[in-house]
Amino acid sequence: MNLLSNESYISRRSPVLSAKGMVASSQPLATMAGVEILQKGGTAADAAVAVAAALNVTQPGSTGLGGDCFVLYYRASDKKILALNGSGRSPSKLTLNLVEKEGHSKGLPVTHPHTVTVPGAPAAWYDVQDTLGNLTLAQVLAPAVKLAEEGYPVAPLTALWWQGGADNILSKHRFGKELMIEGRGPQPGEYVRLPNLAHSLRMLAEKGKEPFYEGEIAEGIVAAVQEEGGVMSIEDLAAHSSEWVEPISIDYRGFKVWECPPNGHGLAALIALNIAQCFDMNKFPAGSPERYHLLIECMRLAFADTAWHVADPHFYQPPLAELLSDEYAGERSKLIDLNAANTDVRRGTTGKTRALAQPDKTSPDAARAGGDTVYFAVTDGEGNGCSFINSTFHNFGSGIVPERCGYSLQNRGLCFTFDSGHPNSLEPGKRPYNTIIPGLITNAATNDLFAVFGVMGGMMQPQGHLQVATALLEDELDPQAALDRGRFQLEDGKASGAVLVEDSIDSSIIEGLKKKDQALRVISGLQRPVFGLGQIIYRTEHGVLWGGSDPRGDGCAIGLP
Repeated sequence: MNLLSNESYISRRSPVLSAKGMVASSQPLATMAGVEILQKGGTAADAAVAVAAALNVTQPGSTGLGGDCFVLYYRASDKKILALNGSGRSPSKLTLNLVEKEGHSKGLPVTHPHTVTVPGAPAAWYDVQDTLGNLTLAQVLAPAVKLAEEGYPVAPLTALWWQGGADNILSKHRFGKELMIEGRGPQPGEYVRLPNLAHSLRMLAEKGKEPFYEGEIAEGIVAAVQEEGGVMSIEDLAAHSSEWVEPISIDYRGFKVWECPPNGHGLAALIALNIAQCFDMNKFPAGSPERYHLLIECMRLAFADTAWHVADPHFYQPPLAELLSDEYAGERSKLIDLNAANTDVRRGTTGKTRALAQPDKTSPDAARAGGDTVYFAVTDGEGNGCSFINSTFHNFGSGIVPERCGYSLQNRGLCFTFDSGHPNSLEPGKRPYNTIIPGLITNAATNDLFAVFGVMGGMMQPQGHLQVATALLEDELDPQAALDRGRFQLEDGKASGAVLVEDSIDSSIIEGLKKKDQALRVISGLQRPVFGLGQIIYRTEHGVLWGGSDPRGDGCAIGLP
């Protein structure tokens, strides 16, 4: 049986409804892990960490202990939105001078050991659960440990991606075989067991985050990176910590849309949304070339700004208040030609950057983003909501697997630029531009939770946030319908670049966009996950939860009975 023969994505899904809690993720077994924890009395935070760990087992090319994560959390008891930056930093001995001496002045190869930044996920999982959970970490991680030890059948699309990672990345590194079956990726439906990953998860459950940053697992990480020629040290791992940060937001037609601040690029989604609401959407009906064109042009302007302003805030402080102001959005909106694509997009001038030279300096290495990330949404019966995203960046990241650890290390360092004058330039102990972003929406008047949402996939992510947020807030679509809608993507996040569109978008819209000088490339079949895999859970004023899961992936939403 060819389990991947249906490439047309024509199946219909209904939204999932519940009033007691819900989980939506890209793998049904991971979704069930979260549901199990909710049924045991866990909070949305407990369940989210359970899902994160289970996704490490069931979708190891996209996520796991070797990567980073970001979290937005709605705490119902005081209606407060919390944000956690769980991304790691570059090694203290890694400098531009070093990589240039090694012959990489224009950028690093995808699997180079210098692309490995400190994995932030183990600390973040621990910190989220310890701060916001009810259960023990051992209880929360138990479903993932069981999956890793006893095995599970691999989902069809995951098998396809796993095979590609095994052939192209894992096979290049000594311990990559820990994530392969006899030197290959699994077939759809084939059982996989990951005992070494089970051991790592048990270490986290029993001893907390310390072994990953100071103990035996940390030593394995350093040995694996240094064996490949990298410079990461035990001191780099020991210096790591998660960071609770102030989330950023804009008011959007009676709602507040929330993102994590830089070094993530949720800022791009907020800038684009703020520009979009300068226009009367009644004149840009859903499903029209005019609507698609407007959103594309808003996104161009946003990416032109964030290509400069997204960087580690400990090294560069962007003028966030100005970038997210109504005045700035109004000025930027004047640059949109409703009849033609902007092919020479520049970043805007702000109070702190007026002296900087134009034309634009960009961050090109961040555009080399894969779509290999997991996003998932969780709500519980108490009204808490967790928006959680975890990634190893490219498929299996760097491909470097620490011995007997059972997971690969991310290659997030690819997102640094090698321009020494850029805020996101490579420097020791610095967090790079990070493409992974969770989203959350509250009612602006009451601050009640409206939705936890996200769309994974490299530079697609803020573009996905813009498209599903407008579908929810402008068009009042249910979560599944919002995720089903055909998407566009500015290719590689380039502000002046070509536009990818799904073949599910009506041909009249595509022709209308071409008449507005949009350079289009139509994407179909199994290539459609380039538009990201999203999950959404929203809550009505009556407390009913509506959930959806992206039709481009293997996942599902499940509500508690």
